[in-house]
Amino acid sequence: MGTKPLDLVVVLGGDGTLLSAARVTAAIDVPLLGVNLGSLGFLTEVPPQSLYPMLEAIAEGRATVERRALMLCELLRGDEVRGRYFVFNDAVVNKTALARLNTYDLYIDKVFVSSYRADGMIIATPTGSTAYSLSAGGPVLMPAVSALVVTPVAPHSLTHRPLVVPDSAEIEILLRSEEEVAYLSLDGQPGLDLSDGDRVRCRRSEHKVNLFRTGSDFFQILRSKLKWGERQA
Repeated sequence: MGTKPLDLVVVLGGDGTLLSAARVTAAIDVPLLGVNLGSLGFLTEVPPQSLYPMLEAIAEGRATVERRALMLCELLRGDEVRGRYFVFNDAVVNKTALARLNTYDLYIDKVFVSSYRADGMIIATPTGSTAYSLSAGGPVLMPAVSALVVTPVAPHSLTHRPLVVPDSAEIEILLRSEEEVAYLSLDGQPGLDLSDGDRVRCRRSEHKVNLFRTGSDFFQILRSKLKWGERQA
């Protein structure tokens, strides 16, 4: 007996739950409906009381589907690929709480950009631009922008600033750490231990995350979730 393709996946929880669901379902490109049982609700914007009206709108073809970029990130040790991961928000290479600053060499399309002495480095999608990257001083990207953001975390040099690159680019971060105390965190999940010389390579995935949306515009969400100022009368 064959299996039928899924029409949608209903995700009950907060943004973290939806991030996990997006990674699990990325390869089959099934649309996700996020129902907010958490607090912030950037991605899970549908409140529980609106679930059934939203399902009716989906069934009648009236619901808006938004296509969001997804990254494919690899952890490389020497010439060996130690793991491949779908990433919806961000990939973060960070030091542990007790470690000194690490050095991170950044390459874009295999071209050396700069060495960063910093607490960490963030590679974020437009969706992830309003997460950790934002708190580290990165820019807000509209979801439809075809770009990725590289944001240093507390860099030692004041001239190092976030970098916006086309999402067609391949981004690679090389860890240089004598203490070998760093980790890779993907979408805020528990980190993977890194060693000196390890490389994290990210690029745009061929897959997209398809989200059912309520019709709220992006800036309305920013005003609501980030407490940006309302227009004065």
